[in-house]
Amino acid sequence: MFSTFSISDLFSGTLNPIRVVLTLLIALGVGGFLFLIYKKTFMGVVYSRSFNVSLILLTMVSALVLMLISSNLTLSLGMVGALSIVRFRTAIKDPIDTVFMFWAVGEGLALGAGFVDVGLIGALVIGVIMLVLGSARSNGTQPYLLILHYDERASQQIKSLVKQLPKAHVKSKTVQRDNMELTIELRVHESETDFVDKFLRVPGVYDATLVAHQGDLIS
Repeated sequence: MFSTFSISDLFSGTLNPIRVVLTLLIALGVGGFLFLIYKKTFMGVVYSRSFNVSLILLTMVSALVLMLISSNLTLSLGMVGALSIVRFRTAIKDPIDTVFMFWAVGEGLALGAGFVDVGLIGALVIGVIMLVLGSARSNGTQPYLLILHYDERASQQIKSLVKQLPKAHVKSKTVQRDNMELTIELRVHESETDFVDKFLRVPGVYDATLVAHQGDLIS
């Protein structure tokens, strides 16, 4: 005899649907908080909204996965095996992005396990710390790379101009037979980039390029 199948068998899990909905809504709110913190403290060059939105979804998915794992031992073993074969090939360029991903997963795990108070307190405390570190780190200035191409006759004037730049550090210098390339790292306000024109007025300077820099910041 074949066993009968009914629609009710689809809802035979031990999870309470109300708990699932409430947990996902709370995860949505916490993920939205992470979204705002990331956008507020972003210090890179190119802001990725898709990555920021993925933090919200990552929080919700992590909460859902943990609710499923905690409700059924057999299911938990199967999901661990399934997740172990997943390979993520997206390169993370900024280490702080990895921190935000772990933060989103941690919040999802806390909410999925039922520790809502821990998740909310953790999100608030870490969020405040990120805002404080972000404001102390920037001070209104931005990191830039100044790239100069010039010949030998402009060397002395360029040296004197570089000494006038705030927190300027020479990153590299390339010397060729007919020209030179100098890369300088510095921090200035966005409204204080007119100094590039001074380099162009120096005889022997071919071009001067100012590029927003996402690498290591000058302390």
